[in-house]
Amino acid sequence: MALFGTDGVRGLANGPLTADLALTLAQATAVVLGQGRIAEARKAAGKRLTAVVARDPRISGQFLSAAVEAGLASSGVDVLEAGTLPTPAAAFLISDVDADFGVMISASHNPAPDNGIKIFARGGVKLPDEVERRIEEAMSGEKLRPTGGDVGRVSRFSDAEDRYVLHLLASLPHRLDGIHVVVDCANGAASGVSPETFRNAGARVTVIGNDPDGLNINDGYGSTHLERLSAEVVRVGADVGIAHDGDADRCLAVDAEGRIVDGDQIMAILAVAMRDRGRLHHDTLVATVMSNLGLHRAMSAHGIRVETTGVGDRYVLERMTEGGFSLGGEQSGHVIMSAFATTGDGLLTGLHLCAEMARQRKTLAELASIMTVFPQVLLNVRGVERTRAGDPDVLAAVAAAEAELGDTGRVLLRPSGTELMVRVMVEAVDAETAQRIADRLADVVRG
Repeated sequence: MALFGTDGVRGLANGPLTADLALTLAQATAVVLGQGRIAEARKAAGKRLTAVVARDPRISGQFLSAAVEAGLASSGVDVLEAGTLPTPAAAFLISDVDADFGVMISASHNPAPDNGIKIFARGGVKLPDEVERRIEEAMSGEKLRPTGGDVGRVSRFSDAEDRYVLHLLASLPHRLDGIHVVVDCANGAASGVSPETFRNAGARVTVIGNDPDGLNINDGYGSTHLERLSAEVVRVGADVGIAHDGDADRCLAVDAEGRIVDGDQIMAILAVAMRDRGRLHHDTLVATVMSNLGLHRAMSAHGIRVETTGVGDRYVLERMTEGGFSLGGEQSGHVIMSAFATTGDGLLTGLHLCAEMARQRKTLAELASIMTVFPQVLLNVRGVERTRAGDPDVLAAVAAAEAELGDTGRVLLRPSGTELMVRVMVEAVDAETAQRIADRLADVVRG
């Protein structure tokens, strides 16, 4: 099985993801990303390559980041140790200091025992599949072994957080004065920087999930557990709630009544606002095949085209880069604003969402009403081969379901890329119809 998944290398820390693996992966990264015109020119000028390394607050991040830094420095790479910061902060800093690449130690929304290693190329962009393949191959090859003064140095990136906060504040079209926001930091990487940034932007801030102990990341808090955020928004009478995941590359929201506003609704709000300000390039939004039919209808009503990609923010970003588009993302809350970020950024997204509330002087519920969410049922049919999705009986059942729904719904069958499973997704005008058709299709997939 390939080492890299859809978002870096991920697994149980000290299970499959060991310090040895982290060190070897870092050494291989130095070999592969140390090639190329710019890197070769730096080395020819007698300069060492530079990498930014950051992590989320998982306890295992301490030994994994130490292993990564050792692997890089032993390969002649200078390391800027940024400490605990969100993934999008690491991506921004790579570009901001013109580093050659960077590494983020995080398992995002996964529970605390897991961890992961995400590698970013120059400019803070995620690696193409081909480069990841070359790094994996290089793990069994010759490593760089400089000696004496040619080994890398590890130094503290002392103003890393300040640089990121100033960048976020400079991106805002409007201050947040008058907005009361509850921020749920998921006991993760945003626990320090997110409340500070919202306050600096003018908001009144109440914070939950901001007491990380290395073991409680994503545990009952954050974008995968919105119940506490909804209750706190209602309890304190706040205008909006913003939820991050463990590494803060996601943003989901709740309105003043505690109702969830998902990534599709957030993208709809931002797309129309950006279009009205002339900032939505080519009047196009990039979304994945999992985005709600209601998003497509809302965008069509506002003269905005939607381009769809496979699931994963890396594929959204690839299409955005190819087409020169400025906004894209996923229903899960990965939202990419390419004028300011090279990856999903939960702080950036939440700040801009609140800025639209302040600028338009509307509640989040009023802004979110731009889109009608179609009921969506997602069933995971486990224990079946991915080829089952292309079986003639399954295809016939899908065609029958699509004919029944017409233009009032949508069907999507998607084999899992990592598990023996086929996902069945059905949208319809009412939840009962969506559930009935999804159950029927799942039975056919099971055979």
